[in-house]
Amino acid sequence: MSKPLLAALAALVITGAGAAPALAAQAEPSAPAAQSAATATKAAPATKAAPAVRAVNFAGTVSLSNCSGSLIRFPNSAANDPALVMSNGHCLETGFPAAGEVIVDQRSTRTFGLLNASATRVATLRASKIAYATMTDTDVSIYQLTTTYAAIKSSYNISPLTVNDTHPVVGTPITVVSGYWKRTYACNVDGFAYRLKEGEWTWKDSVRYTPACKTIGGTSGSPVVDNATGNVVAVNNTGNEDGARCTDNNPCEVDADGTVTVREGINYAQETYQIPACFGVGNKLDLGADGCTLLKP
Repeated sequence: MSKPLLAALAALVITGAGAAPALAAQAEPSAPAAQSAATATKAAPATKAAPAVRAVNFAGTVSLSNCSGSLIRFPNSAANDPALVMSNGHCLETGFPAAGEVIVDQRSTRTFGLLNASATRVATLRASKIAYATMTDTDVSIYQLTTTYAAIKSSYNISPLTVNDTHPVVGTPITVVSGYWKRTYACNVDGFAYRLKEGEWTWKDSVRYTPACKTIGGTSGSPVVDNATGNVVAVNNTGNEDGARCTDNNPCEVDADGTVTVREGINYAQETYQIPACFGVGNKLDLGADGCTLLKP
């Protein structure tokens, strides 16, 4: 998570690791190597090919002043609903929520840079409020904007990312898409931490990445996208930087029996499948709705 600016910059220069929000020069994603036409022709199967997996791009992601985020919708959201932006609870402009703290319907005028598929900033979106934010059980912030999905689509031809309402699956190929850095990280869901503890905060059923996702400072709040569907399955939030045990910037996994495991260099995200049940008609937050398990104030 977040560190003082100078410390975060030093960590990035020395190691390039961690998921803490930090300012530094932008890094562009590398283009994947293309398969030659001759090889592709030779390898073509005789049977009907499986549907192609669509490439994950930056359309619908946003940049914050200190983090990444995404323009999101839920499965039942409507085009004329107020649009929502999701990031981490530790990315709030007001600072880290304390353990056990929940923020609901708090006025905000925060701005977000909306990106298109090629990571070009095409608009500035503005919040009207923080609909929900916490760093307890999960690490999430959801902002309500002053505009609708329909208006954004009409003006910029950009649609929101849909948040899955089902639990992610081990082995799923995923991409962490950072609007702050305009960079992507591809890996797989390695497993789930029963509890992930970092300093005073504890998160439940966290997503653990395979080692290929070496997320860095500024990627906090990035959507974790299922490569096969293009839907959001988690929100990127932290990683163990130095091998320390359960300290700030060094989360540890705690099993149901209390066994602690430290995985230096491994990064994590918080699941988002439980969030759609807490938003009803008009994208209105309803923490008392059936199936809503988000922590209440």
